[in-house]
Amino acid sequence: MDIGKEIIKKYYETNSIVSADINSFNNFIETELQKVVSEIGDIIPAVIPADMDDFRIKFNKIWIEKPEITEADGSRRDIYPSEARLRKLTYSGPIYLEVSAHIDGVQRETFTTQVGKLPIMLHSKFCHLNKLSKEDLIKNGEDPDDVGGYFVLNGNERVLITVEDLVSNRMFVEKINTGPVKFSARIFSEKGSYRVPHLIEQTKDGVINLSLTRLKKIPIMSVIKALGLTKDSEIMQQIDLEEMHDDVFVNLYSTIDLKNHEEALEYVGKKMGINQPPEIRAEKTLENLDKYLLPHMGLTPEDRKKKAINLCKIIKRFLLITKKDLDNQDIDHYMHKRLKLSGDLMIDLFRVHLRALVNDIMYNFQRLVKRTKFTSLNIIIRDKLLTSRINSAMATGVWVGGRKGLSQNLDRTNYLSSLSHLQRVNSLLSATQENFAARALHATHWGRLCAIETPEGTPIGLKKNQALMVDITSKDLDESKIVKSLKGLGLEGGQNEQ
Repeated sequence: MDIGKEIIKKYYETNSIVSADINSFNNFIETELQKVVSEIGDIIPAVIPADMDDFRIKFNKIWIEKPEITEADGSRRDIYPSEARLRKLTYSGPIYLEVSAHIDGVQRETFTTQVGKLPIMLHSKFCHLNKLSKEDLIKNGEDPDDVGGYFVLNGNERVLITVEDLVSNRMFVEKINTGPVKFSARIFSEKGSYRVPHLIEQTKDGVINLSLTRLKKIPIMSVIKALGLTKDSEIMQQIDLEEMHDDVFVNLYSTIDLKNHEEALEYVGKKMGINQPPEIRAEKTLENLDKYLLPHMGLTPEDRKKKAINLCKIIKRFLLITKKDLDNQDIDHYMHKRLKLSGDLMIDLFRVHLRALVNDIMYNFQRLVKRTKFTSLNIIIRDKLLTSRINSAMATGVWVGGRKGLSQNLDRTNYLSSLSHLQRVNSLLSATQENFAARALHATHWGRLCAIETPEGTPIGLKKNQALMVDITSKDLDESKIVKSLKGLGLEGGQNEQ
């Protein structure tokens, strides 16, 4: 027992109990913030001054500085968390953005402006307390044993609760005992700001239907043909099943009238409700398929063939699971779960509210152009918009997507209750529903989640806590390195390489 205590003591001499959250927040500011800005691309207003042919606004570099305060007399200075708590202030750092205006292909105006303020996590790289000695922490009014990992908003200490979610881009199959559907499968396809749920259902007559944004229960074969894979022999070759050919033939027969690519596009376009001339309908249909069908595989026309082949592989996997391996579909296995830490939640929040800032800039620009009063971009960027929206979400806990309770007042009953609150993990499942399997302790929780600490009553098993010495790996993996490693292990890729 003494050896165990000694090991844990040594572990915490070099590691923090909230190191995963702090690293996640650091990664958000150092890497992800710039990626979110780059996703915006060129901003092209619908209304531009009459003397211009082309006008574009570009967001370039973004960075955040350590927390500071502007006093009533206009002076600016650094602020520490202890002062923010006492004066009921928000401990936040200014966000600076480099903006440029391009008129007729020539860069005319470039400036750096403050677009808002972002609450800073205590003890992160962007906090004044980072790497301070115990003596310096005491000098600045801080508890030297406080681990950080939370925020100070309007003097309140707020903690972002880690969210447990199903892994994206993976298929989960279940048997349906009532209604016309025999089996159904779900895939959450995610890439950047896109997270599109895909529902695959097999009816009792064997036809496999696909449902996603704007498409409801459409034969999956019609989508494959609309993507350019039109020959039945090619589809059979890509599905590549040694048996169960009857199930595939039934699906091919359901789209026997769609002889070519144009007919398939016409059919899918009508199902999407696009009531326009055939040429425009085909173009709009392909645009929707590029954007919303398996976005994690790409969003460009070049990715259509890859998506068609992948749908064939999905059919193959769906049929193999439903016929042979349904009992091994364990959705509660922890390899099928992902934890969204503070940095991941902040990415979602910042992405949505940056879009709102872009829309506001466009509105102000077009209003001034119509009045012929436009002089500079600098005057149309409101720095209060982003600040107020982010602070509001973090102060109330109401997050993007309508999720609630993601931000909570830090429990300061005692030191242990604070540590426990910082280690909390919440499931997105409703506490009012049964969900017996999700609430149960699973063998894969060992060493990851605490087997004892969970509240009594309706949230039992849905509100959990991380194990004391858990280490959460980052999801930022270099795909090219993984592909290279797999090829080194003997993976072969030909024309179907994905």
